[in-house]
Amino acid sequence: MLDLWQEIYGTIKRNKLRTFLTGFAVAWGIFMLIVLLGAGNGLIHAFEKSSSERALNSIRIFPGWTKKSYDGLKEGRRIQLENKDLVSTEETFSENVVSAGATVEQSDVNISFGQEYVSMSLLGVFPNYTEVETVKTATGRFINHIDLQERRKVIVLHKKTAEILFGKTHTEPIGQFVNAGGVAYQVIGTYNDQGDRGANEAYIPFSTLQTIYDKGIQLNNIIFTTKGLNSIAQNDTFEVNYRKVIGANHRFDPKDDSAIWIWNRLSNYMQTQKAMGILRTAIWVIGIFTLLSGIVGVSNIMLITVKERTREFGIRKALGAKPISILRLVIIESVVITTLFGYIGMVVGIAATEWMNVAFGNQTMDAGVFQQTMFSDPTVDMGVAIQATLTLIIAGTLAGFFPAKKAVSIRPIEALRAE
Repeated sequence: MLDLWQEIYGTIKRNKLRTFLTGFAVAWGIFMLIVLLGAGNGLIHAFEKSSSERALNSIRIFPGWTKKSYDGLKEGRRIQLENKDLVSTEETFSENVVSAGATVEQSDVNISFGQEYVSMSLLGVFPNYTEVETVKTATGRFINHIDLQERRKVIVLHKKTAEILFGKTHTEPIGQFVNAGGVAYQVIGTYNDQGDRGANEAYIPFSTLQTIYDKGIQLNNIIFTTKGLNSIAQNDTFEVNYRKVIGANHRFDPKDDSAIWIWNRLSNYMQTQKAMGILRTAIWVIGIFTLLSGIVGVSNIMLITVKERTREFGIRKALGAKPISILRLVIIESVVITTLFGYIGMVVGIAATEWMNVAFGNQTMDAGVFQQTMFSDPTVDMGVAIQATLTLIIAGTLAGFFPAKKAVSIRPIEALRAE
């Protein structure tokens, strides 16, 4: 057995270029398959992560500009959402709306505690805000319904903001009072988020902000969660009816899609899921063709290799070697080369996906209203990598076996004449 391995080593050493080309075809096929699958999984995992962080059965309504004239009014009007639109959402669509709320914003507010201060936006919200967005309470509590009813001057800070204001004095934020634009607010909680708006927002009750900053009946957007809307068709019907109701409130054409902007997460999720399915299929198709190119490359090189060694096989037979021993030599040599370089390709491919994870993992894109995670955890199932490697090993072995079997069946005298 030791002689066999020494002979294989000697053959590989004498034919370095041939060995390298065979090995490169194997390694490249495995490497590209892993990298392609890793990149695709990074996009798919990012989509799944972003979807899991927010309530999929949620809808946000934003104001817009009319593009159509209607009921004697010209196009180009600004449609500003108001409190009556929130009431219409709750009362008219009670069968489908689980909980409804709204937001109103006051930007560039200085918040201070002692000598420390930060400048940020105050966002007036309802208690259901945490159901819809990625805001999670870290300590204390979030805004509740009593805060809304009594217009309490309470505030929820981002944990990074709390560190800036209270870190130097090592003060526990909960229960402390901060000054925000000349108004004292009691800190009732701190929150974490998943990168939606970073640490540049603090939350206070919606009713409090509307009153203190004289926002009147205007609001920035309406947020609500739904039930009974389980398909794109059902959501489309709901949106049509919703535009009719809000259109009646503001006298705009219900078919004017630009008058209000409806961000329906379930509809977007379903549509994106279809796109992800197509992406997954496309990546697999490209990966399989890449693997096939590796198989073709290995097969061609093995065919040429066996043909070149026909004279060698003839000499071996003339010296008394049995055909089975020559076949065994070719098969083991093929397995050794494809396994070694397949392993190299697999390791380098996995290293490349790890690099992608470090360099691009959890990359986000600013979509205006929120930030979307675009790339996350570009890992590949180890089973897939091993199966791909085994496929190339088997392909290389078969590509060497059949021509070698034919070559050893030739009489030694004919094999010696081969060029």
